[in-house]
Amino acid sequence: MLQQQNFPHAGFAASVIGFGCMGMSEFYGATDDAESLVTLKAALDLGVTFFDTADTYGAGHNEELVGRFMKEVGRDKLRIATKFGVVRKPGAYERSIDNSPAYIRSACEASLKRLGIDHIDLYYMHRFDTRQQIEDVVGTMAALKQEGKIGSIGLSEV
Repeated sequence: MLQQQNFPHAGFAASVIGFGCMGMSEFYGATDDAESLVTLKAALDLGVTFFDTADTYGAGHNEELVGRFMKEVGRDKLRIATKFGVVRKPGAYERSIDNSPAYIRSACEASLKRLGIDHIDLYYMHRFDTRQQIEDVVGTMAALKQEGKIGSIGLSEV
């Protein structure tokens, strides 16, 4: 069983090893939702409680998959991290970066809906859009935290 670590600044405890879910939706070959759900359950049974996804993985599919898993096992057993900022052109792999306050808010709402939850434990910027001021990005995330939609704020590849 994996050790659980208390993260006092984040306001939660989670396993010291997390599970990155990206490959369950694309990038590494064929995917199988039934097999992925069995794998997620096996990870939980081994003590993994921290699961990482993003809105861009499988163009939302990955968050939906993690949401289905949470519905099966119970929200209280998992800590969820998801990311925003990599925008996919519908039906294509073509990507752009968007960290505008309007996009952050709409991405958060869409992630909450796909995950089937009302609160994301760790919400972080996937990539930095240099057209934006980092203060505006973090300020928007701080507002989402204040509204109770997210717990902790993270920045990736800054």
